[in-house]
Order: sequence, then structure tokens, then C-alpha cells
Amino acid sequence: MRIPNISLAVFGLCVAAAFISSGCQQTSENQNATATSSVTPPATQNLTVVSRPEKIEQMMKDRGEQDQAKPILRIISPAKNATINGSTVEVKLELTGDLKGYKPHKDPATGKGNHIHVILDNQPYEAYYELDQPFQLLNVSEGDHTLRVFPSRPWHESFKNDGAFQMVTFIVKGGGEASKPTTTNSGQIMASPTKSPAKSETAGASPTPAREGKDFSAIARTNMAPVDPAKPLLTYSRPKGDYANEDADPIMLDFWLLNAKLRDQGGEYRVRYTIDGQSGFLDKWEPIWLTGWTSGPHTVKLELIDKDGNVVENGGYNSTTRDITVTRKALL
Repeated sequence: MRIPNISLAVFGLCVAAAFISSGCQQTSENQNATATSSVTPPATQNLTVVSRPEKIEQMMKDRGEQDQAKPILRIISPAKNATINGSTVEVKLELTGDLKGYKPHKDPATGKGNHIHVILDNQPYEAYYELDQPFQLLNVSEGDHTLRVFPSRPWHESFKNDGAFQMVTFIVKGGGEASKPTTTNSGQIMASPTKSPAKSETAGASPTPAREGKDFSAIARTNMAPVDPAKPLLTYSRPKGDYANEDADPIMLDFWLLNAKLRDQGGEYRVRYTIDGQSGFLDKWEPIWLTGWTSGPHTVKLELIDKDGNVVENGGYNSTTRDITVTRKALL
């Protein structure tokens, strides 16, 4: 049977229309796929050093002469090189010097105030506000430990005068359970527990909740090497913990130096700070404020380095890393 030429023409037109329709549909689907799969790139972090925030300047004015004080601390307990039987360590401090009204105390209304930074080994500090009230370290692990203390202002800037910083080493025998954290008598966590692989790999195991500045996944409770009090020593202070909203910008970076002069004082040492892999240098012993943080987790490292750029060795303390979290206000 012979197909008429007109029928073949109609058939060809139908086939062509079908291909065109299919192609248009495929192109449309591809365009839709491209539109929905595009992702906004993350904000770029560009940190810049800025002046002391106006709110801090106002606090300093309101405090009168306190910020010119020269507080002197003495560690009464634990005694230097003391051997302590049991897992509880009593911390007793004496504060003297030209105080000009400076006194550790927490304002119940604001939750802030002058305080002492207390550091066990190389863990993040905890604040000691009321020196006339007991401050105990509970469940301290067996072995050698180092305790460092220095006075601080309400916004956590340390006093840097002679005598403000004190340090002792002590020994614990019959220490606490390694699988549990070291805490204070008020519940502050001074040191994270040693991670137990058996428990961490158990399905459904509940992790111990972290407190400010204590990253249980990154900081294991281990005894550091002995510290030589005659050698240069860097003590990390801030930043620490979580920063949100108006506290998230700028953020202060602060530290304590012992037996070391930076270049501004005619010394050979520098402090290198590394934030999320990007480094800068400090040649003057004073806090700096950094602006430009993006929301999310950040890693901050402080290192004391010599003239050749090498970390100065002293028990591992001169290179310290902390994890912080920043939550910025959403832009409207």
C-alpha cells in the first residue's frame, strides 16, 4: 500500500514537533535545576584591629581609679610543691597592693564584676569572684599540676603589674576519676574528662554537656610537662567561650607574660595569634580588639615565639589553642 505524500508530510511535522517539545521541556528542567542548586557563598572573614570599644571606655570612667590599681596576689593554698592526698584541692588567695577600690565581686544584677582568673594546668580559666568564699577543685586527677592566677576587670582584661600573676605546682596522690571532669565546688568545669573510647563509640551514649570555653571534643584532661618558672611563659586568657550579639564584635584578645619582653619593651619575643589559619603578630603587651568576625565556630591560637619565629618551649604552655563560637545579629 502506498502512503500519500501529504500524509508523510504531516507525519514528519508531528515528529519534529515532538522533538522540539521534548527539547524545550528538557531545557526548562535544566534551567530550573541550575536555579535551585545555586548556593550563596559563605561570608569572608576579614579581621581588623580596632580601638577599645566605647562601652568599655565608659565603664573605665565609671570605675574611677580602679583601673590604675596594682593588685598583688599570693597563693596561700595549695602550697608550692605540696603533695595533696585525695582529689580535692583547696584554693586560697590573698589580695593586697595598691588597690584603689579594686575588689573581686559579682554584681547580682549584671552577673559581672572584678574577679580572679584561675587556671588549672593549661585549661581555660574560671572566674573567682568572692575571695572570702571557698573555692575548691574537685575530682583532680592524680599527678603533677600547675595553678595560675591573676586579677581581672569585669570585661576580663587582666592587670599586668608586678606581683599580679602567681603560679604554683603541686602533686595529687589518689586522684579523682579520669572519666569525669574536674570541677569547682560551685560547678564550674576546670578540666574536661579523659575521653573514653568505649563509651564514645557506644550507640546512644550521651556526651557530658560542655560549659563556657570547655570543648570536650578537643581538650582532653592530660597533665602537661613541668613548667620552669624561670623561663618565658605565655598564659592564654581571652577570647573564651561563646560571644553573641553586641559582645560578638569586637572581641578582645588578652594574655599574660612572665619572664619575657616583647619588642616594644626592647625584647626579642613576639606573640603570634592565629585565627582560623590566618596569623598576625603582637609586639606590645596589651590587649587588642578584633572586628569582622563571622558567625560560627572559630579556632584561636596564641604562641610565644623567639626572634627566629620558633615557639619558646616551656612545658608546652607557650602554644595554646581555644575554640570559641560567635553569633552575630542577623542583618535586616
